[in-house]
Amino acid sequence: MKPTLLIVEDEPAILRGLTDLFVFHGYEVDSEMDGEQGLKRAQQGDYACILLDVMLPSMNGFAVCEALRQSAPTQPIMMLTAKSTEQDIINGLSLGADDYVAKPFSTSELVLRVNALVRRSGWHQHDEELILSQDVCVNPQTLTGTSYQQSVKYTRREVSLLSYLLRQNKPVSRDELLHQVWGYKTVGDIDTRTVDIHIAKLRKKIEQDPKSPRHLVTHRGEGYQLYTQ
Repeated sequence: MKPTLLIVEDEPAILRGLTDLFVFHGYEVDSEMDGEQGLKRAQQGDYACILLDVMLPSMNGFAVCEALRQSAPTQPIMMLTAKSTEQDIINGLSLGADDYVAKPFSTSELVLRVNALVRRSGWHQHDEELILSQDVCVNPQTLTGTSYQQSVKYTRREVSLLSYLLRQNKPVSRDELLHQVWGYKTVGDIDTRTVDIHIAKLRKKIEQDPKSPRHLVTHRGEGYQLYTQ
């Protein structure tokens, strides 16, 4: 049974190209060209991943992402955007997107990143709870947890990142994280801000003082290391 994607994109030429691309790579594809209709279709379907453009009629992609994340917290979401400023990236990730690709994008890179997201979308189903300390724990099955007596929601990417760092028990470079967690085969031309933004978001969720982290620590020149205490 082939995995099914939902592509919500209002430019007909791009939508046709993406549909053909992913059908060629073994996916079933549903599509919508309107934000509200895309949200309705997403909430009614069972999709391996949703590719969501930001600029959509009736309801923009950020609003769709936020609404969808509330109703389907574990749904993999890939944002497609013509905007690539750091604030736009932060907005999309903060609303629950698992990853983003800025237009114009490489089709091979897009397929690689969607494949990686789909492949990882089921890894957590049998994973045990991630316990960082008596104050911080994460449930990979529900993408939720507690941090210093506060309830916290995580994205699938954040849980994947925590899980990988926890298994390594050593500093991990940005390049290694892009390769192992994001699924890039080569990372020479990839913007490493993606990793830094995710790290900053995670620190706000798992650290009592994000400016002075004790769990998710930076080792200058080596990378990030996750400590349990």
